[in-house]
Amino acid sequence: MPLASLRRALAAGASALVAAACLTGGGTAQAATTGPCDIYASGGTPCVAAHSTTRALYGTYNGPLYQVRRSSDNTVRDVGVLSAGGVVNAATQDAFCAGTNCVITVLYDQSGRNNRLTQAPPGFWPGPGPGGWDNLADAKAAPITVGGQKAYGVRIEPGTGYRNNNTNGVATGDQPEGIYAVVDGTHYNQWCCFDYGNAQTDGQADERAIMETVYFGANKQWGYGAGAGPWIMADLEWGLFSGVNAGYNNLAPINHRFVTAIVKGEPNHWAIRGGNAQSGGLTTYFDGRRPDGYHPMKKEGAILLGIGGDNSVSGRGTFFEGVLTSGYPSEATENAVQANIAAAGYAPSGGTPTQGVQLVGAQSGRCLDVPNASTANGTQTHLWDCGGGTNQRWTHTSSKQLQVYGNKCLDANGQGTANGTQAIIWDCNGGTNQQWNVNADGSITGVQSGKCLEASNFGTGNGTKVQLWSCTGTSSQKWSLRS
Repeated sequence: MPLASLRRALAAGASALVAAACLTGGGTAQAATTGPCDIYASGGTPCVAAHSTTRALYGTYNGPLYQVRRSSDNTVRDVGVLSAGGVVNAATQDAFCAGTNCVITVLYDQSGRNNRLTQAPPGFWPGPGPGGWDNLADAKAAPITVGGQKAYGVRIEPGTGYRNNNTNGVATGDQPEGIYAVVDGTHYNQWCCFDYGNAQTDGQADERAIMETVYFGANKQWGYGAGAGPWIMADLEWGLFSGVNAGYNNLAPINHRFVTAIVKGEPNHWAIRGGNAQSGGLTTYFDGRRPDGYHPMKKEGAILLGIGGDNSVSGRGTFFEGVLTSGYPSEATENAVQANIAAAGYAPSGGTPTQGVQLVGAQSGRCLDVPNASTANGTQTHLWDCGGGTNQRWTHTSSKQLQVYGNKCLDANGQGTANGTQAIIWDCNGGTNQQWNVNADGSITGVQSGKCLEASNFGTGNGTKVQLWSCTGTSSQKWSLRS
């Protein structure tokens, strides 16, 4: 078949799968009809590894998704799906782990190639565990829902990591491949490296071009984009890349509660794509030639999650599902996969959290902060790097107050309603200038003023003052709640 005809046929197959997904609707029923790996196979780029703690990635898959180990007796239990092609049976984990701690020991490979992920061994950088091994993820730390059913993700904190250095069918050398991951768009940091994908087999950063992974975070050490991040980038070893050049590229940050992140590569060509894993399509952030020194690629075919190729363990993120493919997927295939992901119904567990959360600026990636942990009435709030302090923990009460320290409220200074009114802290007194609506569009509006809480002058840096202003819908007036 001529190449052009073949591409049209593959695109048509992918489009048919999108249509099937739309007809069957979201949740478990949709997943039982077709999964991301069915779509990739129809597009001529089958999955060679498929990992998820939330759902089956093939319409017929009925095996285990992951394994947990409880600390009370060190026994293990596989966690599977509610039905073939469906979502996870999280009740298995809840019953097994009740009253004790559990860690995720295995992420099973649904592709049939046994490319499972287990505890990462030491590399150039040792992990914090015995013998330099990495930690395992807390199995209870990332509760969400998928299709209305309870599920858990893999919450990676610094020191946690998974790896398989002896894989089957994963791209090596300059062979083409595609990678996607669905991640928590609010859980990240600026360090190296929250990765998922293809890596070197010895854990050493001894050469460029020996790995190709999705990276999600706000790291600016090697390659980065516009604003404060986070960004989807590629870890290719000896650097993160957001475009053909090292360093800055005009790559837009991506701010969604759940993010679909894609990196794919073929000889002297690669691309970054991404989108909202809850709705909508994909954006192509980069599509072009390889960086200098990265053609041809020398990929080694290991698979990792949560760490860099040399076992750098400073990254942070949460993983829900992802795959590696054989071959370079078409945009039509990836668009169909995105439709399938959006139809799966990812959502926060129990709705939006409201107790002791950080308020993260969508434009800046920084937190609403009380300077120097002051408790003095009249202290104006500002933006600052997100940390673990109580001066960044806000509780939205039933009376619409945003409380910090348990007894101070976010307050419109002097009961002001004008643009530029300072957002300060003050003893909670029940006034309407201390009442706030936390809205579904990410804005926070004063009950008294009707104006939006914003970072002044579109600022993104540490110390940017926070104030009230007429609502305009800009990202400087958007906030996400991070538990």
